[in-house]
Amino acid sequence: MMNKNSRMFVDIHVLQTVPPSCVNRDDTGSPKTAIYGGVRRARVSSQAWKHAVRLTFRTMYTPDKLSARTKRIVRMVEKHIQALSPDLKAETEAVKVLKAAGLPINEKDLDKGTDALFFMSESQAEALAQIAVNEPDKMQDKEACKKAMKENASIDLALFGRMVASDHSLNYDAAAQVAHAISTHSVQNEFDYFTAVDDLSSEDSAGAGHLGTVEFNSSTLYRYATVNVNELFGSLGDDTPEAVRRFTEAFVCSMPTGKQNTFANRTLPDTVYVAVRKDQPVNLVGAFEQPVRQDSLGGYANPSEKRLMEYARKVYENFAGTPTKAWGVGENVQSISEKKTFPEMLDALEDYLHTEISEG
Repeated sequence: MMNKNSRMFVDIHVLQTVPPSCVNRDDTGSPKTAIYGGVRRARVSSQAWKHAVRLTFRTMYTPDKLSARTKRIVRMVEKHIQALSPDLKAETEAVKVLKAAGLPINEKDLDKGTDALFFMSESQAEALAQIAVNEPDKMQDKEACKKAMKENASIDLALFGRMVASDHSLNYDAAAQVAHAISTHSVQNEFDYFTAVDDLSSEDSAGAGHLGTVEFNSSTLYRYATVNVNELFGSLGDDTPEAVRRFTEAFVCSMPTGKQNTFANRTLPDTVYVAVRKDQPVNLVGAFEQPVRQDSLGGYANPSEKRLMEYARKVYENFAGTPTKAWGVGENVQSISEKKTFPEMLDALEDYLHTEISEG
């Protein structure tokens, strides 16, 4: 059993080259950017990548093991009540039990049951349905209903947390933090001018049926996420090692879907470096405060990897100390980690966490 006073963090560092694309757009339709080190960088928001991770979880888990971020929580609970007792007025009972759990429900529009999006697991919806059907007296006990909303966490709820403004006792602290991805070098956005032809236009018509432009860029991105293993263990218990493995796999292999049909930009990383620390998470983005320049062969992937490894060694020597355990996938990772294939890395990470948790 893990010691509640111990500390453990899994840091995930990724270098990934993305071709011409518009992975994450701002309100004007332009690729998101940021100024870092005095120059403009390509940027993909943490929210966009967390959503991509949650979509990837759908390929790893059955729906009953996940959560939904929605205003339609009445419908979630109603569905489980109907399955348990088709004769009950499921909609009415769902409203009652959700209100008993401390959630303000808009009874004028149950398809928008809450004012804000609410993150709830299918297991929590089922637990509330069980109370409504099998233990209706508990609906007079708000603490029992709140307990159902606090237990039965799914992996995505435990990782990404939940904030309930109306009742802080229903909050979940997020076990995972995800940084905005930025390019390791400066970028300049470009424009693609395109035309579309009207297939049914007459043969003697001139010009296109539609004209437009799409803004894009290309880059080598530095991506970072960290998982507080102790926080996650508090929600998932002995399922924590598998959850960390699945999150690592989903974070590394996912891609936000912005303009994906236009650019077919889905790539896999050039470098993955995973470190286990028992003091604090360490983001290594400082390696790229000075923008990387192309090497003699051209390109940014190889010099970015070298820069990351050099910076990590400097940080470990002067400030943070060496990670407890580290694994890497890439050309130069052996200087600070055990070099492995990505499947081997996932196996080693899960095995290590199983041992650490069992030994406390």
